[in-house]
Amino acid sequence: MVEVLVTGGAGFIGSNFVRFALRQHPDWHVTTLDKLTYAGRRENLHDVMADPRHTFVHGDIADAAVAGPLVERANIVVHFAAETHVDRSIQAAGEFIHTDVVGTFVLLEAARRATSLRRFVQISTDEVYGSVPTGASRETDELKPRNPYSASKAAADRLAYSYWATYDVPVIVTRASNNYGPYQFPEKVIPLFATNAIDDIQVPLYGDGLNVRDWLHVDDHCRALDLLIEQGTSGEVYNVGGGNEVTNRDLTTRILEALGKPLSLIRPVADRPGHDRRYCLSTAKLAGLGWHPEVAFEDGLRSTVAWYADNPWWWRPIKEQDAAFKAYYQAQYAARTS
Repeated sequence: MVEVLVTGGAGFIGSNFVRFALRQHPDWHVTTLDKLTYAGRRENLHDVMADPRHTFVHGDIADAAVAGPLVERANIVVHFAAETHVDRSIQAAGEFIHTDVVGTFVLLEAARRATSLRRFVQISTDEVYGSVPTGASRETDELKPRNPYSASKAAADRLAYSYWATYDVPVIVTRASNNYGPYQFPEKVIPLFATNAIDDIQVPLYGDGLNVRDWLHVDDHCRALDLLIEQGTSGEVYNVGGGNEVTNRDLTTRILEALGKPLSLIRPVADRPGHDRRYCLSTAKLAGLGWHPEVAFEDGLRSTVAWYADNPWWWRPIKEQDAAFKAYYQAQYAARTS
């Protein structure tokens, strides 16, 4: 049995990958390590918690006593665990440094002691490249993170690379564009706007709404990771992009149209500090290994919005009962509309 450790496996992308891994690999035993902070939820793994090939461990990646032994007995580590929301990083950068940088360091220290580890996948982000006015970011481009979140991910990205260069840990780094799909915490734009619109609540659109993002369905991301675990080259970086450049205004319009809601629900708010204008990735390197996105954006967005409409049991308790979530967003909206 192949032992696979997924950190942050109760989060959005992590839980989708855990589900994908168990479905695609009957010979894998998957251990999820998750701290279960606000965005990591047992509900994200509700359908695999009883699977005999899945073990859930409640713990912090920065706690060496918990995380170390799990890494040391793994054959594959897929490291998703991170603080990821830009707005939160602007308000509380220290939490991002602790989890994203110190937590990654703890895992890498254990990885260099491991004797059976054959792959350590460091999940990074396209945001490490900073804003890209024209063209597409390549893996060899300079990193120019512009907010505490992307800076913490850039630091973890390069730290992981250094453990390959210095200690020969079998690291690969992936930098993906904006993911979307089911089980995404409703602070992110697609689930936030979809769930607001379902309840006929206004959706807060930053600035002029012309910031551009490249959207990647989470299933396509999982397929890319699966390929790279087997065929990636240690020490290399791989961009994973969906090839779907969409302005935030266009995205908002599509979400509202998919739900049959009026555009009058759009509420312009002051722009976010340091808001990157555009991201775009060159995925030629990954395409050379045979990967390409399979989910068309129009189909993926429709199915994603439909998932939130069909699964209020999952998101409604967060928005109605999570006091921290409610207080955070009330403060954010008040600051931007005052």
